[in-house]
Amino acid sequence: MHRARQHAETRTRERRRRLAHEAARMMAEGGIRDFHQAKLKAADRLGIHDDASLPRNREIEDALREYQRLFLGEAQADALRVRREAALRALDFFAPFDARLVGPVLDGTADANSPVALQLYSDDPDAVPRFLEEHDIPTDARSRRLRLDRTREGEFPVWVFSAEDLSFDLTVLPRLALRQAPLSSIDEKPMQRASAAQLRRLLADEEIAGYEQDAASAKV
Repeated sequence: MHRARQHAETRTRERRRRLAHEAARMMAEGGIRDFHQAKLKAADRLGIHDDASLPRNREIEDALREYQRLFLGEAQADALRVRREAALRALDFFAPFDARLVGPVLDGTADANSPVALQLYSDDPDAVPRFLEEHDIPTDARSRRLRLDRTREGEFPVWVFSAEDLSFDLTVLPRLALRQAPLSSIDEKPMQRASAAQLRRLLADEEIAGYEQDAASAKV
């Protein structure tokens, strides 16, 4: 009985690993943004339909990082750097709204399909669209459901536009949300986010690391 249970658990772990890597591949190659959607598509593709075998979002994110490192390499690094530099300019531009960078461009999983996702904070629902209009930035209006904490959630306005051949995605939240980030759909913990100053430090640290790596390679 014990051996049979161990075998079943091992098989489930292997299925979870296979599904996580297949979902990660679909996200990297097919431009799928939603972890849940990628998970279900991977399960359908592999013919695995028991709930116990479905990987957690964090497992898929880890598999995505591994896939990008193994198969995309410098191309992914270039796409990430371009988006982080554009994000810094956008954070400075939207400084009146205490803008913060969130999502794949911040966490390092962004690729050539990823938008630059920002969160802006204002208690005036017309302030952000008015600001965009004043600067002649055409946008598409959308909405997004987010959980502010364990007990509160809501639909929040989203403004999408293109600039510098990149897509930008702005979610407008009440100023109260500056105290604590909304919960991540990946692990239900407060989202990682960065101000312009924090992103500037991240870019500087990456540049230094790049110089050190180049110097180390030159010595070999």
